[in-house]
Amino acid sequence: MTTWAIGDLQGCHGAFVRLLEAINFSPAHDHLWLVGDLVNRGPHSTATLREVIGLGDAVTSVLGNHDLHLLALAMAPNSGNGMRPGDTLDKLLAAHDCDELLGWLLERPLLHHDPKLNWTLVHAGLPPQWSIATAEREARTVETALRNDPVGFFNKMYGDQPDTWSETLTGADRWRFTVNCLTRLRYCTAEGQLLPKLKGPPDTAPEGALPWFAVPKRRAAKDRVVFGHWSALGLMRSPTALGLDTGCVWGGRLTAVKLEHTHTLPPEEWEVVQVT
Repeated sequence: MTTWAIGDLQGCHGAFVRLLEAINFSPAHDHLWLVGDLVNRGPHSTATLREVIGLGDAVTSVLGNHDLHLLALAMAPNSGNGMRPGDTLDKLLAAHDCDELLGWLLERPLLHHDPKLNWTLVHAGLPPQWSIATAEREARTVETALRNDPVGFFNKMYGDQPDTWSETLTGADRWRFTVNCLTRLRYCTAEGQLLPKLKGPPDTAPEGALPWFAVPKRRAAKDRVVFGHWSALGLMRSPTALGLDTGCVWGGRLTAVKLEHTHTLPPEEWEVVQVT
């Protein structure tokens, strides 16, 4: 079996199909890791979501911020974060199978860890105070809260505070911090304060702002993380971090990386397949 990690789809159905063909993907023998943001901004969110779901157990996908946005629009339209300029979700919300599609999406995790492959899959990033075990614990807590009471969850999910981790955080504050790390994080300070407004490439970052994966002495520094969410970063390969958002929805490419043997090969020799 081959495991391929693929970057943000964002409704780019045609590119997704072309990429599956380019890697000779077989649902019977291979597996896909999707970094989330399956929908929105691109032209074919409904077809993309149906395509992914149709692959069944051959797919592992985590939730991204655009996926959560879709669920909030459908399940908690009065949460204070309605349709935004540039959203392309109207047709999906009006689709005859919308409830089925959203039901599947609601069951996706925020984080997936595979000890055999020795990779962890998230949409955005991890704060420097978290180990992988802490990240798993907090992700499971949020997933349970989301599924048990989506309306209540989404009514409290939005916001940039708290921006620093503490084990004393409780309730919605703890959920919000977790969601912001796993689905929105790009930059933070060396002390672990989240900087969610920053989006540009690392060479444009203001003083004191560090890519989350470059923070010195972060607890998960020796663990390997696959992520997306950061199109300005592009394809980024290091022994412990693999960034896969190469901006397909903005006219860039859709990228797949084969995860097997990445522990024995230098990053520049990892197998990469891209389509436009």
